[in-house]
Amino acid sequence: MIGKITTGKSFWGCMKYLHEGRLQENEELQKLEMEKKQAEVIYYNQCFGNKKELIRQFVEVAALNPKVSRPVFHISISLAHLDAHQLDRQDKADIAAALAQKFDFADKQYVVITHADTAHEHLHIVANRIGYEGPTASDSNSYKRMAEFCRGIERVYKLTEVLSPNKFLAPEQRVSQSQRIDQRKESLKQQLAKAIKQCHNIKEVKNYMEQKGYEVELGRGIAYRPAACTV
Repeated sequence: MIGKITTGKSFWGCMKYLHEGRLQENEELQKLEMEKKQAEVIYYNQCFGNKKELIRQFVEVAALNPKVSRPVFHISISLAHLDAHQLDRQDKADIAAALAQKFDFADKQYVVITHADTAHEHLHIVANRIGYEGPTASDSNSYKRMAEFCRGIERVYKLTEVLSPNKFLAPEQRVSQSQRIDQRKESLKQQLAKAIKQCHNIKEVKNYMEQKGYEVELGRGIAYRPAACTV
């Protein structure tokens, strides 16, 4: 079992990505992407509704503490290839609830989303680090806490212990970490080249890249991140 937790700025970007997938070139391709993902919300905590309603509710609560620039928690939990279909819907909701306790957002808004678009079974949790009361959920020591959580869940549900993210994939799907990074860099280079060619100023470049699913920060230079929730 592999767990990954990140913080982000945009509930809109995170929810849109998890429901619709990556931005496609046209409406038909976008529809195919959504059908492939088969996103389903299986659990709501202190929130309810469709994608737009959820985003509105999360944003309203996050506005209670504007000092927190990254109010989004995005957690992905991936099961080992051997553990496919071992957990039912209730098991996944229970695991999400246990994780919410571990990371101190059990009393805050969160949703649990499942996808059917990959050969390995996985789920996503989008949580608001800010609540109506109490402190902001901390992201400190998140790597260590996530590792402890995964090892505990593996014991409780008798799942395969996974220490390397590559190991949860079927052999034919495995790629090295360096390959994944290179693919992301190449995709960024291609999108940026298109932006520079089509746009007339830095503001247009920023808008173009954000539409393609990147988060853009302007400073002494320009920083890009995939905005799919991490972001």
